Amino acid sequence: MSATDFPARGLRIGTRNSPLALAQVDQVSGLLRKIEPALDIEVVPVTTEADKWQGDLAQLGGKGLFVREIDQMLQRGQVDMAVHCIKDVPGDVPMPRGLIFAAYLPRDDVRDVLLVPEGSDMRTLADLPPGASVATSAVRRKAQINRVRPDLNVVRVRGLVGSRIDKLDGLRPMDHKLDAMVLAHAGLERLDLMHRARQVFEVGEMLPAVGAGALGLECRKDDDAVAYLLQQLNHERTMVEVTAERVLLHGLRGHCNSPIAGHCVTEPDGQLSLRGMVFSRDGSKFVHAHSWGESMNDPVVLGSRVCAELLRQGARDIIEGIPH
Repeated sequence: MSATDFPARGLRIGTRNSPLALAQVDQVSGLLRKIEPALDIEVVPVTTEADKWQGDLAQLGGKGLFVREIDQMLQRGQVDMAVHCIKDVPGDVPMPRGLIFAAYLPRDDVRDVLLVPEGSDMRTLADLPPGASVATSAVRRKAQINRVRPDLNVVRVRGLVGSRIDKLDGLRPMDHKLDAMVLAHAGLERLDLMHRARQVFEVGEMLPAVGAGALGLECRKDDDAVAYLLQQLNHERTMVEVTAERVLLHGLRGHCNSPIAGHCVTEPDGQLSLRGMVFSRDGSKFVHAHSWGESMNDPVVLGSRVCAELLRQGARDIIEGIPH
């Protein structure tokens, strides 16, 4: 295979069959057609086991199930590439055999946002009365909400972004009444739903998930033609920042119920800056570390350094104290 395989060869993209995943594939398809205008793209949607399961994802093996089935299709040659939200890619295990991330797109907004039901006059987390119900899918968000507002009732919610917002608005009589919900800025933006956001949490208020806002383009390591095509879309800065975050996550060996946050940025002078935090489930205990890239500015070294500092402060005890 060579770079000249395209556009003669078609490209099959494996994806979850959700509006957000399909919007992301549509974005990637548009970028690829700018490189190869005649490219024949076939979208191969799949409803994953995690999408069908309505219970706690931890019982199935964690949110990595969102990507596992598509990775298996890629390994078997049923598709040529996949588009993954990096925050959904497990960090405690190696990459699936024979697969690589050939490119990362420029990162979208990493922040989390607060939504309230249609007609509510609440605008911020501080406005919510004691005992108010706040829905979120992430243990990382729950821990950070509870850290500043232990009086709130943080409840788990899963499902497609649109159906979550329907639950918030009480459109189905069976739904538990919710006073607010926290979702990812990037997902709302990709679905043109940012008009629903009330409060945008700054990174200092709610540290993002590792890989937040980043899309990774995955292919088989030995498929040189696809790798070459995708590499033309790679955003170097995003790749470097995500690498630092994922080295941190991998070293912590957290499971899907571990509230772990990590965020790397490139400072104006080009130096990398990485923050990491590990929380107990209710946010009452946490450890925090922050370091810079210094002279080498190597993302792997930086991720390892911040991980080591978190472990020195007791991150392992916090992680092991949380049931899987």
